[in-house]
Amino acid sequence: MLDNHQKNIATFIHLSTFSRFVIPLGNFIGPLLLWTINKDKSDFIDQHGKQALNFQISMLLYAIILGTLTVPFFIFKIFSGLDFIDFHGLHDFHISMGKPSALLYVGGGLGVLAILAFIIELALIVIASLKARDGQFYNYPFTINFLK
Repeated sequence: MLDNHQKNIATFIHLSTFSRFVIPLGNFIGPLLLWTINKDKSDFIDQHGKQALNFQISMLLYAIILGTLTVPFFIFKIFSGLDFIDFHGLHDFHISMGKPSALLYVGGGLGVLAILAFIIELALIVIASLKARDGQFYNYPFTINFLK
């Protein structure tokens, strides 16, 4: 039988991921601390801690992949007008703000996708913490299970 203490700890494990807005890497440090201290006390806490950490690691991996896809599109667009063979210094450096290229559209689309993923991530964290408060297990979607 679950008591309120176990439900509260599981809820705070999920909510501690919001500490990233105050502490660098707080989305990993907060849940990891709460989980490691309390994982032996309850299977409920152990499962929620693993889910929260797996989700944060998965989101980091997805952000790295999306970033490595997005950044080159903007770099190629900025340097597309430069002639590296006949480069005369920065006095001839011009960035044309004319017609946008397809690279900029793809890079911008990936940037919008990253913003949408961030909003969805925040919503899923709130849903997981509400499920933990109610004493229910929750499996985040799009999560790779690093911790079993």
